[in-house]
Amino acid sequence: MKKIMLVLTVWTCMMNSACTTEHFNTPKIGTLPNDVIIDWDEIAYQAFGGVAYQHSLMASRVNAMTHLAMHDALNAIFPVYEKYAFTGYNSSANPIAAAASAAHTVLVAEIPDKKEFLDNALNQSLAAVPDSERKEMGIQLGKEAGQAILDSRANDGAAENPISPVAPSEIGGVYQAVPPFDFIFAPFWQDIKPFGLNKKDQFRSDPFPSLDSEDYVEAFNEVKEIGRKNSNTRTEEQTEYAYFWYEFSEAGWNRVTREVAFDKKLDLLKTARLFALVDMAMADAYIAGWDSKFYYNLWRPYTAIQKADIDGNEQTEPDVLWESEMPTPPVQDYPSTHSALGNAAASVLAGILGDNTSFSMSSPTALPGAGERSFTGFKAAAIENADSRVTAGIHFRFACDAGLELGEEIGKWMVNNHLKPLK
Repeated sequence: MKKIMLVLTVWTCMMNSACTTEHFNTPKIGTLPNDVIIDWDEIAYQAFGGVAYQHSLMASRVNAMTHLAMHDALNAIFPVYEKYAFTGYNSSANPIAAAASAAHTVLVAEIPDKKEFLDNALNQSLAAVPDSERKEMGIQLGKEAGQAILDSRANDGAAENPISPVAPSEIGGVYQAVPPFDFIFAPFWQDIKPFGLNKKDQFRSDPFPSLDSEDYVEAFNEVKEIGRKNSNTRTEEQTEYAYFWYEFSEAGWNRVTREVAFDKKLDLLKTARLFALVDMAMADAYIAGWDSKFYYNLWRPYTAIQKADIDGNEQTEPDVLWESEMPTPPVQDYPSTHSALGNAAASVLAGILGDNTSFSMSSPTALPGAGERSFTGFKAAAIENADSRVTAGIHFRFACDAGLELGEEIGKWMVNNHLKPLK
């Protein structure tokens, strides 16, 4: 049977003028290294601005687009998983050239002012691929896969000005701007088209505890004590992980994914799928999280504590001088999207690799001498990530719990419904 297949392959090549001896040296899928996926994830991060970038929502969207483009390009060569947007096929295309070209196509279109940087990155990726017709096929295939993703997201409304004024209110519980910000960030993001969810409110969070409830009082007093600036209640470790996890979730959890993909030596296609699902989940966690945030419009601990005299609850004591340990992001409290993104990523990673995966990671926002943390599993990291928002003084506990639940629903949905193995 193998001899028959070899004869058929030779005959096909003889009839195809584009076929070369390189066709017979195509590596098995499992032997292809994952460097190109990991490299372009880091390249995207640097193109956003590295540690200095500010539009986390846009970064999550572009990350998802970039990794979906690479995933689709590779599956157009080796059909192993369901594709997302691109329907082309070319088994002769070079996979490294295809993946790099797909990522470059998306990133140049989305971040045109970084074209020189991205062009140089592409040239470095392609330099490792021997010149051949297969290389040119890969470049073309990658461009087509990238364009298919760009077309699928055209005019999705993401390019609007994210700075929006906050209407003043003296009603207890209603969100107000928290210094140093005098605006609310990207209200329109709640209406951005999801990447994998059926609709933005598919997993909308349940209502938060009423302001006159014991649950609210408990959460109020917890963040008031442990989250205050220079708190005597917060432990040294709690302070350390408040700072460690403070960076944007999509940045931190892409770093986690890079670490485990490298450590586990995942092959090229498994790595492409893993990143695509992780970033789809985080992008949709922002969209779904924004839907719930603007639906409930709950104030942040800073406002709740300083203005506790208008919450209608005699068990909450105001402190007009209270400040949080870390600056409060300019958007509502409930649910915590930082927690949602973390658990969305963790649920994808655990669903594909198993939760008993140990890893270590670093953070650019960590305190000096506390720049690396180690975990025995993704869920443990997601829980600490969520808890950090309470110890930083910027979220109520129930907002973090709701974020964890939202993220888990989204992560599991992605694994069960998208980019599934072909039968």
